[in-house]
Amino acid sequence: MKTLAYPLLLVAASAVLAGCGGDPAPAAPSGSAPVPAAAAAAESTAPGVPCGDVTGSGGAKTAVVAHGQVDCAAATKLLKDYFAKLTPAEAASADGPGPVVLDEWTCGSGANDPVTACSTEDGRQVEGTRA
Repeated sequence: MKTLAYPLLLVAASAVLAGCGGDPAPAAPSGSAPVPAAAAAAESTAPGVPCGDVTGSGGAKTAVVAHGQVDCAAATKLLKDYFAKLTPAEAASADGPGPVVLDEWTCGSGANDPVTACSTEDGRQVEGTRA
């Protein structure tokens, strides 16, 4: 799972960080293959809603941002649960912590990456950025 989920998570996180600026994507011609859920979610991500801070790995302050149909209480709880579930070995991994599955969510980040990204297959996203 780590080999497939981690690259998808990084693509989603990169799309979130890149923002939604630029020209809109052209409409897909009729009869074309459907867009994979991860790609559709990355394209439809609206600017996030700041939800305050949680304590992340190693006690670092982490700012929480919810995207899509995620309320702040759920986003904050998700990141708290993620950081609580990480083992010291996972937190110190050379590949970065994760992916860690929490119910319908998959969370993780790259090595030395200050952003933790969590997403669902239906396009909801939560990110945490170390301050």
